[in-house]
Amino acid sequence: MYGEDEERASTVREDGSGAHVLVVDDDPRLRRLLHRYLLESGFRVTSAASAGEARQALGFMLPDAVVLDVTMPGEDGLELTRALRQQGLDIPILLLTARGEPEDRITGLEAGADDYLGKPFEPRELLLRLKAHLRRLTPAAPSDNLRIVRLGALEFDPNRGILSGEGGTVHLTGGEAALLAVLSRRPNEVLSREEIAAALDMSEIGERAVDVQVTRLRRRIETDPREPRYLHTIRGKGYVLKPGI
Repeated sequence: MYGEDEERASTVREDGSGAHVLVVDDDPRLRRLLHRYLLESGFRVTSAASAGEARQALGFMLPDAVVLDVTMPGEDGLELTRALRQQGLDIPILLLTARGEPEDRITGLEAGADDYLGKPFEPRELLLRLKAHLRRLTPAAPSDNLRIVRLGALEFDPNRGILSGEGGTVHLTGGEAALLAVLSRRPNEVLSREEIAAALDMSEIGERAVDVQVTRLRRRIETDPREPRYLHTIRGKGYVLKPGI
């Protein structure tokens, strides 16, 4: 139901400015602060005070990213994240919450979020994280010149961060695309969880966050995620991507 990344990329500059961000938070003070700060940083911003208002906004526009509070009355941020992913929304989703324990962050990733920021936080940190996730919407530098990776009937272009098959583009979240890009740059090479976490800026959350992203990615690229053909676990060492027909 949602449009392709390529259609949005033209509005997002390399530094993330020009992107349209949907901010969803029931705290009016924080909502106003984020709205003003992101506007001043060159973003277009739509604000919503609840999951219901966010759904209404998404009915007539498609943002480039969503900044979403977890703890809200009624439908909370985790429930909304799961619903949006099930509906095919593949843009970056950043969760905000006062519950900053690693286990809470894992729960957010399992729900389909790309990032998790504990309250209180510095708006500058939120801005930097947003820009990092939005970079995948802009074309990679031609100098990358990385080879297409074949995964059965699927093809992944590391230069563009796009997975495609016979039916067209396969929607990947920001986290899934980033993980596949990391693995594709070193095919047939075992990467430790520590290496992957560092490449994905997940070292603070820990190794389990990598396992969650791998599980999500397998659902996209494997015919049977329980018996992976391309993305293998090497017990005690990490993960390896083995491209093939």
